[in-house]
Amino acid sequence: MAKTMTAENITTPSAESLAASVRAASPKKGHPPVHLWNPPFCGDLDMRIARDGTWFYLGTPIGRPGLVKLFSSILRKDGDKYFLVTPVEKVGITVDDAPFVALDFEVHGEGAEQKLTFHTHVDDAATAGEEHPIRVVRDPETGEPSPYILMRANLEALIDRKSFYRLVDIGTVEPHDGTDWFGVWSGGVFFPIIPADELDQA
Repeated sequence: MAKTMTAENITTPSAESLAASVRAASPKKGHPPVHLWNPPFCGDLDMRIARDGTWFYLGTPIGRPGLVKLFSSILRKDGDKYFLVTPVEKVGITVDDAPFVALDFEVHGEGAEQKLTFHTHVDDAATAGEEHPIRVVRDPETGEPSPYILMRANLEALIDRKSFYRLVDIGTVEPHDGTDWFGVWSGGVFFPIIPADELDQA
């Protein structure tokens, strides 16, 4: 049931109505052009993406992978907030960490010519490089790393633990910003993970 924002006379759509709008507007191939759509903001939807990539609607996990993929295709990040966008409506949702999770990656080539292609739980793929950088954030208290790759248009995927361990296995030490760092190459770009002098402490 959609709820009405009486102050502005704008109706917040339900997940079902959003899905119908997406199906009507989506191209047969590729992602919908959400960057070109500028509909009115219709309020926040009770939808959340957990850190493990699970989507929730009204507190219940969305159990249909096809529906999750559909919603993920119209996800947009404006500033620090996330929205589902169709040609006629824009609703805010909650994202606990990154909206996607990278579950695996493929390695092609070696050294500086190496290419790492990541795959997410919603079947997106991206090869790490200048347009799809990898970054690692370390918890200030525990030092625990959280690695991410930019998949598309300000939307990142959290690289899962097993994939991160594989990255560490193929990592190398290279000079970066005046000091030695341990990291990985992909698409002609070196992505630092941890200062080399901290390797023994990790």
